[in-house]
Amino acid sequence: MRLEGKAALVTGSSSGIGEAIALRFAREGADVAVHYHSEEEEGRSVAAQIEQMGRRSVALGANVGVAAEAEGLVRDAHAALGRLDILVNNAGVEIREPFVDVSEQHFDLVLGVNLKGAFFAAQAAAKLMIAAGGGGRIINVSSIHEDVAFLNYATYTTSKGGMRMFTRTVCQELAPHGITVNDIAPGAIATPINKRTLGDGELLHALQAVIPAGRLGEPDEVASVAVFLASDEAGYVTGSTYYIDGGMSRWNKGL
Repeated sequence: MRLEGKAALVTGSSSGIGEAIALRFAREGADVAVHYHSEEEEGRSVAAQIEQMGRRSVALGANVGVAAEAEGLVRDAHAALGRLDILVNNAGVEIREPFVDVSEQHFDLVLGVNLKGAFFAAQAAAKLMIAAGGGGRIINVSSIHEDVAFLNYATYTTSKGGMRMFTRTVCQELAPHGITVNDIAPGAIATPINKRTLGDGELLHALQAVIPAGRLGEPDEVASVAVFLASDEAGYVTGSTYYIDGGMSRWNKGL
């Protein structure tokens, strides 16, 4: 087990990619704090599954779009598990609307959860990791849209582009402390956030047509990369983005 003896916090882990990462971490030997915002029942269910594996777990609610709550979440996870070796910033939201219609409220919501929350959770975790002196892992679940345009999702792409440069900057500041910082950039993954597409045959076919692999990815395929980045095997990996997209970010129809 690659994460035995480690403790992790995975934000947004009551469903989708975050849930898959939390469960994979537990199967690899880690104790895991599960975070939810509004899905308390689902969060507690994931924590219960982790405990059934013989690992320690706790379900913690917070709105990570508020800096104080993001910081408090990290401290609560550390207190509950007795240590914190790994932070996965996975919580995220997206709103589909034309750029010219974006309101300040929607901008603040998306940037708050996707970027501000990750920033201050990582800051709080880094402080604890530095104080403990044993290094650590910070993994940001970004998106291929940190690098690839996504029409009608200007707030989402702005948040993910910010995450890319956040990762590339703070990895340098934290490297002397043995803390690595990396991005995972999923493409189209079969999760609740893609419910609309999955339920529409025409939309699904159009999406699959721009994925060289010809299919959507599965949450566990993202989780497998997260396990690697969280493990000792990735001790020399920092400031990198790992694309998990079936080739979608490299798609080109040609002439």
